[in-house]
Formats: sequence, structure tokens, C-alpha cells
Amino acid sequence: MKNNSALRSVLTSVVAPAGLLLILLATLVPFFMMNTAWAQQAYPYVYSAGALILLIARLFTPYRGSDMRLKRFHRIESWSAIFFCVAAFFLFYPGAQLRDWLAFTLAGAAIQAITSIAIPSRESKIGK
Repeated sequence: MKNNSALRSVLTSVVAPAGLLLILLATLVPFFMMNTAWAQQAYPYVYSAGALILLIARLFTPYRGSDMRLKRFHRIESWSAIFFCVAAFFLFYPGAQLRDWLAFTLAGAAIQAITSIAIPSRESKIGK
């Protein structure tokens, strides 16, 4: 039981932020480093790796508590990882444009920002 708790802690505090960081770095490349050939070729793979890492972290760390609102927030947070994976698909789709994957990236980022505020707020209310 303790091993499961340690794995959950590592996934939420190390692996998920690492995936988000890869997504952030790959999102910045088209705006700041498109003159570099290696960056142009690598950023879709870096973005996809970050989206996959985040999705795996979210799938293996579901909320196990009894508070329904907090469970809903965690489920919504998992949807942000799915949005990032859809955006990664558009990076490789031949007919897609910059706005296609960027729209899903912004949607995932908005959900991530909302839940990163709402989850700790709700946890502190439950703890009081």
C-alpha cells in the first residue's frame, strides 16, 4: 500500500509537471526558433512525448477520495491531457495548420490552469 502511495506521489509531483514542461517548450518553438532546422523537425515529437507523459500520469493517478467535487476536478484535469494529445495529433496531420493544434493546446492549458487553482482550494476547504 505504501509503494502505491509513493508511486502516486512521484507521478503527480514529478512526471506530470515534466510532461507539462515538455509541452510548454515545444509550444514556444514555432514562435521563437523556427529559423533553426533541428527545432523545426523536433518540436512535434517533443510535444507529443510531453502529451503522452502527461496522459499516463493523469490516468494512473485517479482521485480515490469521497468528495464528489474534488473527484470532478480531477476528472476535468484528465481531460486537459486528452486535449494535449489531440493537439499532438494535429501536429502530424497533413492538412492541419498552426491554429488547429494551437487551439487544442490553449484549451488544455485553460483547463489545466483552472484545475490547478480549484483542486488545492477545494482540498484546503475539506481539510478545515
